[in-house]
Amino acid sequence: MTDPQSWVATTYTGLADLLASAPDAAWDAPSLCAGWQVRHVVAHVSMPVRLTPEQFGAEMAAAGGDFAVLSDSVAARDAVRPPAEHLDALRSPALHAWQPPGGGAAGALNHAVVHSLDVTVALDRPAVAPADAVVDVLDQVTAARGAWFGVDLTGVRLEATDSGWSWGAGETVRADGGRLVALLCGRTLPDGRVLPRR
Repeated sequence: MTDPQSWVATTYTGLADLLASAPDAAWDAPSLCAGWQVRHVVAHVSMPVRLTPEQFGAEMAAAGGDFAVLSDSVAARDAVRPPAEHLDALRSPALHAWQPPGGGAAGALNHAVVHSLDVTVALDRPAVAPADAVVDVLDQVTAARGAWFGVDLTGVRLEATDSGWSWGAGETVRADGGRLVALLCGRTLPDGRVLPRR
């Protein structure tokens, strides 16, 4: 069985390679994260490269203990860094080894895959996460029955068009695995599709 942490490294490196070859305008394109451009997503996921635990604690205190506030403020501040710095951060071994407090390798993988899809789906590019990693995240999120992101999966069947993965029973939602992950994480797809909220 593949170590999930190795999928994290592959995902971030793939995202760096994709953005390195993309037009400059891609950095300013809207991502699937509401209100964030691609550069904000990259600034968000690469926080562990720039912030020591002490600095993170100070940022959290300044945000009143609200991680969403911290994420928005750090992303807004650091998004303006040059693309070359963002690419270096995505390729950093420190980022590839990082795990969220209490989340372990599974949490690191979820973070990498979900946010990489926020970029690739928005840019209509193929997923950079390995196919097995995408399925792993599908399993993680459906095991929680959508609770992590406030999605209501009652009466919903999900079917991945690029693998044999499926889950649930009811009205069928079909998409490739990456787009299903995005839907399960409360994102709105470029075609307007969204899963109901709790």
